Amino acid sequence: MYAMWGLQVALCTLSVLSLSSGGESKARSCSEVRQAYNAKGFSLVNVPHQEISGEHLRVCHQGYTCCTSEMEDKLNQQSKLEFENSVEESSHNMRTTFVSRHKKFDEFFLELLDNSEKSLNSMFTRTYGKLYMQNLEVFQDLFTELKRYYTGGNVNLEEMLNDFWSRLLERMFQLLNSQYHFTDDYLECVSKYTDQLKPFGDVPRKLKAQVTRAFIAARTFVQGLMVGREVANRVAKVNVVPACVRALTKMLYCPYCRGMPGLKPCPNYCHNVMRGCLANQADLDAEWNFFIDAMLLVADRLEGPFNIEAVIQPIDIKISEAIMTMQENSMQVSAKVFQGCGQPKPLGIGRSARGISDMFSVRFRPYAPEERPTTAAGTSLDRLRVVWRTMQESVIDIKEKLKESKRFWSNLPDDICAKGKFTESDEEQCWNSHTKGRYFPEVVKEGLTNQVNNPEVEVDITRPDTLIRQQIMALRVMTNKLKNAYNGNDIYFPDSSDEGSSSGSGSGCSDGCTTEFVFVGTEAPVIRADRSDERAAAAVPPGILLTMAYCMVGLEVSAVLHPARPPKNARCHR
Repeated sequence: MYAMWGLQVALCTLSVLSLSSGGESKARSCSEVRQAYNAKGFSLVNVPHQEISGEHLRVCHQGYTCCTSEMEDKLNQQSKLEFENSVEESSHNMRTTFVSRHKKFDEFFLELLDNSEKSLNSMFTRTYGKLYMQNLEVFQDLFTELKRYYTGGNVNLEEMLNDFWSRLLERMFQLLNSQYHFTDDYLECVSKYTDQLKPFGDVPRKLKAQVTRAFIAARTFVQGLMVGREVANRVAKVNVVPACVRALTKMLYCPYCRGMPGLKPCPNYCHNVMRGCLANQADLDAEWNFFIDAMLLVADRLEGPFNIEAVIQPIDIKISEAIMTMQENSMQVSAKVFQGCGQPKPLGIGRSARGISDMFSVRFRPYAPEERPTTAAGTSLDRLRVVWRTMQESVIDIKEKLKESKRFWSNLPDDICAKGKFTESDEEQCWNSHTKGRYFPEVVKEGLTNQVNNPEVEVDITRPDTLIRQQIMALRVMTNKLKNAYNGNDIYFPDSSDEGSSSGSGSGCSDGCTTEFVFVGTEAPVIRADRSDERAAAAVPPGILLTMAYCMVGLEVSAVLHPARPPKNARCHR
């Protein structure tokens, strides 16, 4: 009996020792976790030295853990912050490209336009003297309207250029027939004969075609750079939903709670989490690629037939040639006007009975290229040619950067995971969401609808992100504008109210927005402005669809697309 009792005591003792040993093996040290947690900038107050029971955890495994509830909350916030920073860092170079190239192109264009005006003013002052100064506002208004168009104002280029030549005809007609008195009604009749008489020869037609195509391409291109910048900036500020935060925390910091702070996620595990968190961004990719392709088309135009420098640089020469043509044909023009509008009343005896064409005989001549004056600032247009060549090199650079940005949004999840700080290359020595080991689930495809089977992130595929959808629509509108600009066409959107934009810039559509649109056509090869796979819309004119899309987006697209708010009740033309 004593022997039996001794055996029982021995067994009990071994059991106690075994339990004690087992407890110590479960309650492992949290020293590595404390060190890694502190390195993140968190306080070690209330951070356990040994593992504790994990029933309090809401994201990570509830077994023995090195995390308190407070630690898990802080790691939740840290996961969200690191994810947001990673998206911004990954898109930084692409966003910077749009910002810097937009600024450079814009500065160059405005400098070119400003110096062209100064060159014309200097040349015409020396060539035509007082007569030019007395009619200065006609030429000032031309450049003012060109600048206003480029900066987003409501200017119909063809109508504006027609108005310029009509005003110039009125002024020239009076100067060449100064022995007569002309009423405002008579001068209005004169202007109606501009197209029929062609008093300035073929210069107005050629200049109109060149200016409209070049300015449409330049303005649309710089708007495209601005839209690309704004869309990229907005999309890069990702909206991190709670389900994504949980998945990120589980992937990045639940290894801390398991006492393995140095363990990184498995590559495919990271891919699933990132594709779930960036599902809406990936849906932007298709429209983004169409937008980039359209930007490249217009860039080709700017390098070639729509070269803006070739239009602006000789504009003073062309206008001077037109004036010379008018002078040479003044008798025929006057005779036809008198026949159509009636014989004007002569001035009194005290006024000059002769025309002032004699005053023009010496002075109305264009400069030869080698005689061209420098601008008031001492900068010749030869220097601007150097600037333009630099700009052409910049356009080539922009094209390369644009090509690199294709498929950016669909590749973004994998690009983030490819960074060393997020994943472990050894698929056997990585965190698989539970422990160290291989990750077996398949990687889902990118895009919102494909996340229905995502094993790591709960994604509601029935609720697309509103901001992303707005940016998709903004890109669609801009892409159509670019394609029309490639063809030499401009699209005008009527503005029914000056309340259309909450940002104070651009031109938005309110509930009263119509689907009216106007094309300004020029001679250029035509490509389709709408994608051929949109068969359901094939029977509807593309401009109608575009305007309807514009109205659907409303204020958001207006804020993205239009840098300057048009005057009240003005027709906005985009």
